[in-house]
Amino acid sequence: MPESPAGPPTPPIPLAELLGREELGLRRIAGPDHAELLWVHTSEMADPYPYLLGGELLLTAGVQLTEADTYVARLVQAGAAALGFGVAPVYDTVPPTLVEACDRHGLPLVEVPPETRFTTVARAVWRLMAEARHRELRRVTRAQQALATAAARPDPVPAVLRQLAVQLEGRVALLTADGGVLHAAGGRPAPDVQTALTRLAQRVAPPTPPTATPSLSPSPSPSLSPSPSPSPSPSRDRKPSPSSATDTRAGIHLSAYAVGGGQGLALALATPRRDAGDHTVTGIAVVLLSLLTAPHQGADAAGRSAALVRLLLGAAPQDVAPLLGGDGPWTVVQARRAGGTPADALNAGALGAALGSALSDVDRETVRVLLPGPHEAVRPHPGWTLGVSAPAPVTALPEAEAQATRALGHAEATRTPLATHRPGTGGLAALVPPDRAEAHARALLAPLTEPLTETLRCWLSLHGSWDRTAVALRIHRNTVRQRITRCATLLNADLNDMDVRTDLWFSLRQP
Repeated sequence: MPESPAGPPTPPIPLAELLGREELGLRRIAGPDHAELLWVHTSEMADPYPYLLGGELLLTAGVQLTEADTYVARLVQAGAAALGFGVAPVYDTVPPTLVEACDRHGLPLVEVPPETRFTTVARAVWRLMAEARHRELRRVTRAQQALATAAARPDPVPAVLRQLAVQLEGRVALLTADGGVLHAAGGRPAPDVQTALTRLAQRVAPPTPPTATPSLSPSPSPSLSPSPSPSPSPSRDRKPSPSSATDTRAGIHLSAYAVGGGQGLALALATPRRDAGDHTVTGIAVVLLSLLTAPHQGADAAGRSAALVRLLLGAAPQDVAPLLGGDGPWTVVQARRAGGTPADALNAGALGAALGSALSDVDRETVRVLLPGPHEAVRPHPGWTLGVSAPAPVTALPEAEAQATRALGHAEATRTPLATHRPGTGGLAALVPPDRAEAHARALLAPLTEPLTETLRCWLSLHGSWDRTAVALRIHRNTVRQRITRCATLLNADLNDMDVRTDLWFSLRQP
């Protein structure tokens, strides 16, 4: 069989669509009722095998037809999709031996009536191809718009996968190199299908081989002992992985695509069929997922790694600040998904990239982002509730994180998308010398423990609302009441008195 060339830039045409054109008068008289046409070819040669590309509707009047079985066998070997036999001028009817041969070899045989010219059949096929191409372009355009809209959602990676599952009417999943499912949409596949998808994912995104890392063992010498010479990298001898792979299980079409080369991620798909345009739609999704899952880096990666190593080895924060881009100011942002949806590393990275920083982390449902620069650059982000600290030097980041935590709680309690910590400067408070204000605050709040102090600060900031304080601190409202009652007892103060509240608020605002 000749080598199959690349298909034409048009989707294949089902033979049934051509037969459905009543003006042509075509009739299938032998062979299966399903076939897909890639092009049309006319030949009166005794053996047209050398000139066929595969997928043709071959039209002939049987001028040199002698041995029907050999003729049909050669057409099937060449990959012809169907045979169209013209009645007249050579034959009055389709030869019975040809009908039998097409049935025997499984080649659809179409009778072309005398009044229908071969050129008319060819024009009909090209017209059907043009219509199919137009439908495919419209479908791809709609899918591209839908996927781009999904990529702009607060949860871009799951949203893109859900939209892709809708477009392909199948199961899609973002897998790690070891087969772990990061996100999925479109139902659960059978165990054997999942196993096959995992194997495909490992083909396009193989696990990274472990590399030897030097140990930082204690040494009496103040300098680190030199590491042994690294062994030659096996990657030079390893065959490059394919960007995609396909398979089939029980009529289910399986495929996997590498996402963002080198990241160890793969997009796996299980679909009931492969329609025209599916590959293009999937390619759009792969590009979007590669962008969404790429490691967005705002500072130099080597500098951040060096800063981390130095901190682990005991360096002071102010000494490593230049490696992170300077001593500051820095802003801490804490965020949670609106509606209580869990956050993950991909969402955290996407939010950090949207805010302009690669320094992000996720702890359960809370995402923390460290931004270089002042907080004025932070804007509300759809689908997220944000709490923003005041700008702080690198040595004061723990306090900035506490400020972001309070701001996030305040935003959730007041149902606002963003709350920013405002330092207690200016106004009447500026008239009191800082040392005297701090001394007064320490003396007044001395009886309170840290949980009581934080609860009192939050309760006063929310104008004494039990419910909002409970939301902000993520505790039960009865716990809020108990703590506030305990504060009143320890302070021996009436917390309903505005003078008392004002004095406490002034003290709680001190550093």
